[in-house]
Amino acid sequence: MAGKFELYTDKAGKYRFRLKASNGQVIAVGEAYESKAAAKNGIESVKKNAPDATVVEVES
Repeated sequence: MAGKFELYTDKAGKYRFRLKASNGQVIAVGEAYESKAAAKNGIESVKKNAPDATVVEVES
């Protein structure tokens, strides 16, 4: 089974998404959105912009 995005409403009534790995572990969480459409756009942005993203280590 592939990973999946879950779209849900939080306790404050905002829309959020989380990305779960095939084992059910949450591996990414989106910000709070005012509308479901905006949250779906956030999911599409992750899909579009991250498939070949590089890993960059930064010092804090």
